[in-house]
Order: sequence, then structure tokens, then C-alpha cells
Amino acid sequence: MNRELIVRSSSQSVDFALLKDGKLTELHKEENSNDFSVGDIFLAKIRKPVTGLNAAFVNVGYEKDAFLHYHDLGPQLSSMLKFIKQVSTGKLNDYTLGNFPTETDIDKNGVITDVIKANQSLLVQIVKEPISTKGPRISSELSIAGRYLVMVPFSDRVSVSQKIASKEEKDRLKRLVRSIKPKGFGVIIRTVAEGQKVAELDKDLENLLNKWTAMCKKLQRAQTPSKVFVELNRASSILRDVFNDSFTGIHVDDDTLYNEIKDYVSEIAPEKESIVKHYNNTNVPIFEKFGIERQIKTSFGRTAAMSKGAYLIIEHTEALHVIDVNSGNRSNKAKNQEDTALEVNLLSASEIARQLRLRDMGGIIVVDFIDMVKPQHRKRLFEHLRDEMKDDRAKHKILPPSKFGLIQITRQRVRPEMNIKTTEEDPNNAGKEVEAPIVLIDKITSDLEKLLKGPAKDNSISLNIHPFIAAYITKGFPSMRTKWFLEYKRWIKIQPRDAYTYLEYRFKNKDGKTIY
Repeated sequence: MNRELIVRSSSQSVDFALLKDGKLTELHKEENSNDFSVGDIFLAKIRKPVTGLNAAFVNVGYEKDAFLHYHDLGPQLSSMLKFIKQVSTGKLNDYTLGNFPTETDIDKNGVITDVIKANQSLLVQIVKEPISTKGPRISSELSIAGRYLVMVPFSDRVSVSQKIASKEEKDRLKRLVRSIKPKGFGVIIRTVAEGQKVAELDKDLENLLNKWTAMCKKLQRAQTPSKVFVELNRASSILRDVFNDSFTGIHVDDDTLYNEIKDYVSEIAPEKESIVKHYNNTNVPIFEKFGIERQIKTSFGRTAAMSKGAYLIIEHTEALHVIDVNSGNRSNKAKNQEDTALEVNLLSASEIARQLRLRDMGGIIVVDFIDMVKPQHRKRLFEHLRDEMKDDRAKHKILPPSKFGLIQITRQRVRPEMNIKTTEEDPNNAGKEVEAPIVLIDKITSDLEKLLKGPAKDNSISLNIHPFIAAYITKGFPSMRTKWFLEYKRWIKIQPRDAYTYLEYRFKNKDGKTIY
């Protein structure tokens, strides 16, 4: 399995595309104006506790107040408030917490007005970026993430990622971390720590302590509200979370970003430093070179096409997302309808797992798979979908298929959903929008495959199409028509038709009759 990270920079934003064997699996955009990224820590001010919600609205500097629920305060809230007060007034200069006297944990079922008051200063961390009309969601249970470990101040607990299956490995990691963990800090051991030696874990922990110390130094002169800790830039945070030995290339088209990423990779994996490459071809944009623009056009939008005619319909409502699985006019060698349904459903499950990551869809997702009668087929589909979503870093839960063939998924939403417009203005009809021309080419190729591989194969086929599209198919080397010839061993005649609308096409046989 090959993984590549492609980074495109512009004056307004930086785009990150994660490829798995050449297929786009994640797409992220970092806006230069985004001051409220997940993981950032602010010294904020409580504006108004609300007993009815058991929550408080907090001023973090955003146009709308952030929302802080009682359950997001963290049990060590009293210790943190005491620490902030002593550091801010200069009474405490030792930030290691080893000699800091902690307070009693707050009641987990308490009332917010009993523990915090209006105008009180508090350290909070962004856990969900501002979405739509809502301000950011925050927590005062702080955590600072590293490559292998996550450090939690004012705690002594050591826990291990549930994705590490081996009990022996979990016990080994716990023993190692307890032997190096400083007093006053809890540690969460991440999945990528599996198999690592104590030296690597100690180096990561020391780096996290340095970040904590640097943040505490800012508290002495910080005003409320202000940002006191900045999460890694998106490129480094993506690498921190997904980088592993399967990465074969990191391609960057900006000098500054290239140097930043190269330095970060040399720090976390020196042996992989050579895979970071600077892309400086000014004639072909980096996303075009790696086929990302094409995949964006064909993967976003209401319809997501799959192989051999199957497709998904993805609808968005205020309450949830709905995905409908369609087999289309799929031709295959399955013996009966049940086998066809299973084949399409398994294919769709893989694409749905990809779509959720690609669009960063969150909340409730309901998938209407094709009905299957056999219980073993429904079980196989459920297990396949669960396996496909193992690489998804967002927290999620999948329920088994219902009697109606529906599968319900909940997926954590921490950022606005990636929504890219894939329709364009129809040149034949002002005011109307149609799918992008690149999607049309994929449709033509799919229809051609059905004609040439279907049960009733036609020996002579001509494609009648608008002159603009005809030129696109026939020009260049290798042209689209040449690729068809190499794939299907058949030469397709292209017939330009001035009378056709821009996106209209017909397949005809040697007698001039329309066959598709």
C-alpha cells in the first residue's frame, strides 16, 4: 500500500490531499484566516453560566461565544483555576506540576454555577471549530498531542489506545510510560506508539513538556481572551496522525512549506526524510499532475459514481445525511439478484467509508443499501464496512443493518464539512447548471465499457458528440480515444455533431441506429 501527501499552497489557503494507492481518501483546507483550529488553547473569560443548560458561554475572541458544557470542564477544574491564578500573578514559576498541590476533583454530576462564575479566567481548548451559525465548542480538560503520546495536565492516569489489540503490548507500553511520566501529568498512549522503544517515547514526552512550559510562560502576560497555544499547522498535524512506513512520497509546491515539512519529518522519522520532495513544475499544477482535480470533480456532488455503473446518491438535510446505494444498469457475472446486491453493497461500503473521510461528513449518516435476504450477507456487509472505516481517525459508531436494510452511522464532526461545487453553468441554457465536463467523460467511458463488454457486443460503434467534447477526446497523445483502443482493442469512431448540445452524446452502430 502506497500513501502520498500532496500539498498545494496559495495566498489564501493550503490544500492537503492524502492519496492511498493513487486514490484520493482525504482532502483538507487550511485557511490562513482560521484562528480557531481544533487543539488551540485560549486563556478565555467566562461570560455567562446558564443553569438550565448546565453550561457556560465563554468569550474566546470569536464573534459568537464558545459553548462549554459542565461535562467538558474536566474533573481537575479546581486545580487548574488555582494554577492559572498563581501563574498569572507571578506566585508560581515552576510549571512542572511535580510540587503543585492539587485540589479535590469536582463532582461529575454537579451544577456549573457551583464551580465557575462570570468574568472568571479559564484555560480552554477548541474541540470543534465554528460551524455555520454556531461558535466553537470548547473543553477545559486540556490535552497536548505528540507523535506517540498525548499529555494531560493535572492528571496521573495512563491509558492506551483501544486500537492496540495485544494485551502484552498494552502492558509493556503502560510500564514504560509510568517509568518516565512526570508527576502531575496523565498520558494517553497513541496507536502509532505500538512497538516503539522507551527512548522514542521519552523524547516525545520531553517535547510535550517543553510545549507546556512555553504555554505557561505566556500566561504571565496574557490578556483575556488570547491564544496561548497553537496546534501544529495542518500539514504537520496530518503527518503526526497518519504518517507511517507505508508513506512513499510527500510532494509540496511551496518553498517555505517544503522546508517546514522536511524539518518535521526529519524529526519524527529521519529515515523517511528523502520522500519529501519539492514540486516546482510551473506548467502543470501539482493537483493536476497527481490526478487530484479530476478525482475532486468526480467524487463530490450529489452523485458519486463507482465502477461498472453503480453509484451513490448523497443527500444532506439539517438533521442528518442520507446515502442511497444504486446498482444502475450494472452488468456482471453474478448468478442471481442476491449475489448482485451483495457485490454492489460491498463495493458501496468501501466507497462510503472513503466519502465520509473525503467530505469529512459528521453527525448521523443513514445508508440505504440494496435489500438482501440472507442474514450471512447482511453480517458480511456490516463487517466489511467496519473494516473499511478502521483507518478513519474521527470517532465513529456503526450499527448493524436493520430489517429494512438501513445502516446507521454516527461520526464525530469537529470541522465544517468539505463541500466542493462540482456543477457548472450550462453553456446551452443560461441559468441552468450541469455536471462538470470531466464527469461527462467518465460517464461516456462507463457506457462504452458496458457496450463493449456486455452480452450483446457491437462490432462497429461511433460516438456522436458536440465538437468541443469530440476535440477533447481525439486530441493529444495519448488521446482519450487511444486509451480506449489500448483498453478495449476497438477503434471508436468520433463523429462531431454541431446540432448537439454541449453535454449531449449518442452511441450508434454501423447502420446509424442509436444503441445507447
